[in-house]
Amino acid sequence: MWFDQAAVRVRAGRKPDRGNPGGVPDWSPSAVGLADLPPLNIQPRVQDEGTEADRSPVTTGWRIQADHGVDLDVTAQDRIEWDGLLLEVDGEIARWPDPVEGGLDHVEFNVVRVTG
Repeated sequence: MWFDQAAVRVRAGRKPDRGNPGGVPDWSPSAVGLADLPPLNIQPRVQDEGTEADRSPVTTGWRIQADHGVDLDVTAQDRIEWDGLLLEVDGEIARWPDPVEGGLDHVEFNVVRVTG
């Protein structure tokens, strides 16, 4: 597999909220934290066109995988900036164990972009 694609993890800051002691996510540009990720393998996964009366949304998805033994500081609440796109993490981050050597084999997760 090729691990040659660059991406950035985008993590929301927190802002105070009276009803939520831990605050709420703050996605404003001055509040987010950015982190370059190690080289990744990013492949197309799904494309779906919705049929709604007032719009036609298109959902495009990709699978992101890290190289053998490389962990990623990414959570299901983060976003990924890649190829000029801002993508939502879709689901949980999978950290697969190495069945032979033990430890981490690889990390993979899905991202999506909805337009329309």
